[in-house]
Amino acid sequence: MPRPEDPGASTPPLRVVLADDAVLLREGVRSLLVDEGIEVLASVGDGETLLQEVARHRPQLAIVDVRMPPTHTNEGLLAALRIKREHPDVGVLMLSQYVAREYASDLLGADTPGIGYLLKDRITEIDGFLGAVHAVASGGTVIDPAVVRTLLRSPEQRQVLSRLTPREVEVLEAMAEGLSNRGIAERLFLSLSTVEKAISATFDKFELSGDEQTSRRVRAVLRYLDEQ
Repeated sequence: MPRPEDPGASTPPLRVVLADDAVLLREGVRSLLVDEGIEVLASVGDGETLLQEVARHRPQLAIVDVRMPPTHTNEGLLAALRIKREHPDVGVLMLSQYVAREYASDLLGADTPGIGYLLKDRITEIDGFLGAVHAVASGGTVIDPAVVRTLLRSPEQRQVLSRLTPREVEVLEAMAEGLSNRGIAERLFLSLSTVEKAISATFDKFELSGDEQTSRRVRAVLRYLDEQ
């Protein structure tokens, strides 16, 4: 006789596939995820195997190093873009040794839910890293603060952002990092209504119409990334 469902039963664990050719880092991340109660379905060292494992397991999230064999250039990025093309419901969190603006733009230009780009140094900030893992797996967009700052400093982005006030730029930068309105308010010591007004003004200045708040948040971030 089947047992009745336990109304207090915990939700299924987050399911992840991990790809990085650096064995020590890969195993370190795997252990960190497992300790958090996350199910690591596969841990691989190259893009082709990553694609096979994603197709096989259909995880909620793929964590991918930008540079992997055989050339150690952009194999991870190409695999990530293919994942978003063939399995748009699978979140992709890219890990990079250093800021590569073109990689961030290519990935974020996929314009699908569940995308993140973090520097590997961020892994040691365990709470922040795990927060990014859960956010991207849930369909959010998370960009490393260092990447955001680099993009904002480029001449092209300064021209795009010249339409925004300094406050609106601060809010946009925090929004790009995946913070909620309340999270932005807490970081910048602003009221929630001030943050909401700044975001609304940014949408207007970027001419982002529509009723879907989440979609417009992502499009606002993409607007200045895509115009590099």
